[in-house]
Amino acid sequence: MFVAKEKKEENIAEYILYMWQIEDLIRANQLDLDAIQQNIIASSSLSPDKKKQLLEWYSDLIEMMRAENIQQTGHLQFVSNALDDLIDLHYALVKSQKHADYTAQLYKALPYMADFIRRSEVASHAKDEVEGCFVFLYGVFLLRLQRKPLTQETEQAFAQISKLIALLSLKYKQFQLGALDPESLS
Repeated sequence: MFVAKEKKEENIAEYILYMWQIEDLIRANQLDLDAIQQNIIASSSLSPDKKKQLLEWYSDLIEMMRAENIQQTGHLQFVSNALDDLIDLHYALVKSQKHADYTAQLYKALPYMADFIRRSEVASHAKDEVEGCFVFLYGVFLLRLQRKPLTQETEQAFAQISKLIALLSLKYKQFQLGALDPESLS
């Protein structure tokens, strides 16, 4: 909860990936609040008050996951909405032709994005290439968590796609803070 709030304010892409991880942690604990308390919260160094807040947060997330029927797969609606906001900004940046830095980074990442989406069954179901990028980044995160080696090609793809999503996240933050002129998006 505390990390999620910080990430949401600082870097929307990291927030989305973090929330995907939280959803998977909840699923790994079979949406059982007692298991989450024992396996995640109890071992944390948080104060008792913060632990209580965190437990309530997990409880709310479990309730939402059940209500949205995503106990096995899928993402919470508010997380999907954040991704949709990024997707909308992506298309606005590309359409505007006034953001050469973003377009240049997109063209560097595009071959890797297309290759991954073509080869990945999960990514082939993505709404668009931005969601495909997130699926790729999350997949690399999971491979690294499992200490599995990455090919040089995957490392190159990760570098280019990460730069694109980092730039998109920066543009999103600028837009939220009013530092990105909405006129430059039309």
